[in-house]
Amino acid sequence: MSARYWQTSRFKIDLSRPRVMGIVNLTPDSFSDGGLDAHVQDSVRRCERMIAEGADILDLGAESTRPGATPLAAKQEQARLLPVLREVLRWGVPVSVDTYKPEVMQVALDLGADIINDIWALRWSAASGPSATEVVAAHPACGVCLMHMHLEPTTMQVAPMQGSVASPVLDFLQQRLVQAQAAGLAFERLAIDPGIGFGKTVEQNFELLREQVSLKAPGSPLVIGWSRKSSLAHVGHGEEKLAVGDRLVPSVAAAVLAAERGADVLRVHDVRETVQALKLLSRIR
Repeated sequence: MSARYWQTSRFKIDLSRPRVMGIVNLTPDSFSDGGLDAHVQDSVRRCERMIAEGADILDLGAESTRPGATPLAAKQEQARLLPVLREVLRWGVPVSVDTYKPEVMQVALDLGADIINDIWALRWSAASGPSATEVVAAHPACGVCLMHMHLEPTTMQVAPMQGSVASPVLDFLQQRLVQAQAAGLAFERLAIDPGIGFGKTVEQNFELLREQVSLKAPGSPLVIGWSRKSSLAHVGHGEEKLAVGDRLVPSVAAAVLAAERGADVLRVHDVRETVQALKLLSRIR
């Protein structure tokens, strides 16, 4: 089974070429660009710029999931998210919401969000109310991205995975796909993400890139997010480690390598540069 499109709330996203998902952090403590989008109008302008630069999808995240991040109350997450979400949903482009909380998912989907991008892969349940799986299963068509994360954000880099990771990551994602379909989600709604940087060492992250073709086995759209990740700090000259703001070149290079190895959707901060690089890849192909 293989999907060459991704079914979402309002759009059937064509995956005949790699799609660019622009990351819009609505958090003051994001590892990459926290604070830049602290105000609604700044965030909306950033979204506008990403669309103008060629983003196919916008991915809005209102809670930081960087290593060591403190969890955010659902009400506070909604307060950050909803003003921007309401605006961008008017633009006629696919909109993803990066959240793991069922109550936030429900509100976002009720407004018309197209995709739920979940670092917990629908494993989270609130103290009361429906689970994440129940929320998305009750929706007739929303897209869902199931990500692999080892442990959780406060501990994932304190005690990362051990040994080779490609096989256990694939096993986990396949299990989550089976469980999601058993809950009533159609296969064409589901995408997977190996979770670069989420509980993996530098070498394990590079292993996932090297072995990425194996992650195509389930046939689901493959979402990859290398943009500005800390592993890219280690490709500087000599002992130099690249600061977050200096990781543009390796981020774009990693995106192109991921696309060559079958990535269907690339989550990036730097849309214009990634789009240009993918056009070059397309010409070569």
